[in-house]
Amino acid sequence: MTGGAEDEAVAAPKETRDWDFLDAALARGRSGWDVLRTRGPGQIQFWFIALLIGVASGFTALFFRLGIDVLQAALYRVDDVTHLSSTARDLPWYLFILWPTLGGLVVGLILHRMTSDGRVRSVAEVIEGAALRDGRVEIRAGLASGLASLITLGSGGSSGREGPVVHLAAVIASWVNNRIEAKGITARDLLGCAVAAAVSASFNAPIAGALFALEVVLRHFAVHAFAPIVIASAVGTVINRWQFGGVTEFDLGTESALGFYIELPAFLLLGLVCGLVAVILMRAIFWTDDRAEAVRKRLGIVPWLKPAVAGALLGVVALAFPQMIGVGYETTSAALTGELTLQGAMVLAVVKCAAVAITMGGRMGGGIFSPSLMMGSLVGLSFGYIATAVFPEVSGTETLYALAGMGAVAAAVLGAPVSTTLIVFELTGDWQTGLAVMVAVSTSTALASRLVDRSFFLTQLERRGVQLSKGPQAYLLGMFRVANVMRKPDHDRAVPPDDVWEALEAGIYIDPNATLEMAMPMFRDTARMWLPVVRMGDAGQPPQIMGTLHHVDALQRYNRALAATAAEEHS
Repeated sequence: MTGGAEDEAVAAPKETRDWDFLDAALARGRSGWDVLRTRGPGQIQFWFIALLIGVASGFTALFFRLGIDVLQAALYRVDDVTHLSSTARDLPWYLFILWPTLGGLVVGLILHRMTSDGRVRSVAEVIEGAALRDGRVEIRAGLASGLASLITLGSGGSSGREGPVVHLAAVIASWVNNRIEAKGITARDLLGCAVAAAVSASFNAPIAGALFALEVVLRHFAVHAFAPIVIASAVGTVINRWQFGGVTEFDLGTESALGFYIELPAFLLLGLVCGLVAVILMRAIFWTDDRAEAVRKRLGIVPWLKPAVAGALLGVVALAFPQMIGVGYETTSAALTGELTLQGAMVLAVVKCAAVAITMGGRMGGGIFSPSLMMGSLVGLSFGYIATAVFPEVSGTETLYALAGMGAVAAAVLGAPVSTTLIVFELTGDWQTGLAVMVAVSTSTALASRLVDRSFFLTQLERRGVQLSKGPQAYLLGMFRVANVMRKPDHDRAVPPDDVWEALEAGIYIDPNATLEMAMPMFRDTARMWLPVVRMGDAGQPPQIMGTLHHVDALQRYNRALAATAAEEHS
């Protein structure tokens, strides 16, 4: 009996200690979450979050790809969507027109209701988010864009899947950044991790996925960002191989090889041709977008019907050329293995350019990377047939030109020679022909970057007034509103009111919602050291003086931003 009492006396303190331990653990968890939200993640927490974002982005890319396959298989009645264009030829003709038209109608309604401008968000907005929006993109519009792109590709749109998955990954990173209140370098690095994992999971390309995030999205190769982005990219690759195995996207069958080093000038010429083709493709998309919008306004067609009209046109094209349906990897593979004739490759290249312009210029969904791969392989194969016929004694195979052309057009379109070169190798598994691919990629990128604003994505942003192609020295001024830099009237070094009114009467003033990008030319043109900041009233109402913007304050804010950008890029 005494022993039992002693046992109860011993047990009670142990039970109390267990509860105390649990309460302490919960308290530490709550405290850690509060610190994470208020101060941002520490180094260990950051790596853990980056890993989770990589996992989420990788599975998002995987499910997006599988969703396209399921939708295509259901609509076009095929068992293997990798052979969609060849097996769908026997379908009733009206289905080729019906599905893209209905798909475009659904896309138009989704974008009309869930976006502010009826546009699909893609890689361009992710680049803008990294540069100007603290590593964030629009979440609602991004989800709508992902759904619109899924329907576009599943119903027969002629575009790619890389743009949508990159933006969906950016949506995930933005949500996490908002939850933990991440800012600056941390937020942008998490965005890069998401992009790297999505690209790797989509294409089974871990090296290119990491470099794509650094080269295209973050647009620098800072050491601090390299390790977490590489880990996220590796996670994305594991997810891809868990579903599809360790196979490459394209099976070349036999290895390609250079005939002689004397053949390299031909690849220089191929690069120039591919650079021109890339420019034609990009300008065709922009021209189609402008002309379609002008026609829509002239005819009074509601905006949400525009993708449906584009889908109907695509259906007509697909009646004669079913190769235009979807991503087009079957045709790309046929070009890389030399299964197409010279005439067939040239015709398909022209038709593909038109189909992509209709899809993207018609405000449907999808990305530009896969179409540029297909265009490049077709142009390269055509060039290879001609080159090997003219100089057969010093030429390799036609398929080597197709491989180099694929990389050259894609690199020029994306403005990403490093990551594109590597992604071509990883997509094909052919690492023996690197010299030819590098030569073609370098010349195509050099030429195309002179004819457009560096890339398709940066040109998209330039058309909307977002200037990123000229570097941070050009776009940083646009990040600061005058109202956040000006001196208010109660400032201890405020300009006397009489002087402010005198400048205002001379017509010299700036709106508080303007940016420093608008203010700096005014300082130059007026030769003044300060500008009145005025909110103009309605008719009959006097102007309201908000304060003064001083040249020295604007320069100091600009210099601090430049220093912070340089520090991040070299950290």
